[in-house]
Amino acid sequence: MDMYQNPYMGLAGMSPEELMFLQQATSELNENQQKYFYMSYSSKRKSPQDVLIFTLIGFFGVAGVQRFLLGQVGMGLLYFFTGGFCLIGTIVDLVNHKSLALEFNKKMAYESFQIAKMSN
Repeated sequence: MDMYQNPYMGLAGMSPEELMFLQQATSELNENQQKYFYMSYSSKRKSPQDVLIFTLIGFFGVAGVQRFLLGQVGMGLLYFFTGGFCLIGTIVDLVNHKSLALEFNKKMAYESFQIAKMSN
C-alpha cells in the first residue's frame, strides 16, 4: 500500500481497526474533503503510545493525567483526588490504553468528518 494513497499509515500507532474505521468514514468524501479531514484528524488524534506514557506518569506521579489528555476532565479529577482509585483504575488504564486511544480517536474522527463535510 502506497503512503500517497493512504496517508493514515504515517500516523503513529495506527491500528488495523482504526485504519478500517477511517477508510469507511472517509469513503463518501471527495478528494479535497479527505485532505481537510486528514489535516483536522491528524492534529486531534492521540496515539496509544502517548496514552501509555501519560498513564505511566499517572502511575508513578500524578494520577489521572491520561484522562485529562483524552478530554475526560471529570474522570481526571476523580483519578487525581482518589490516587487513580487507589491505583486500581490506573492499572486498568495501563491494560486498556489502546482501547482508550481508539475510543478518543473515533470521536475525533467523527468531529473531523463533520468539519470536512461542511467544507466545499
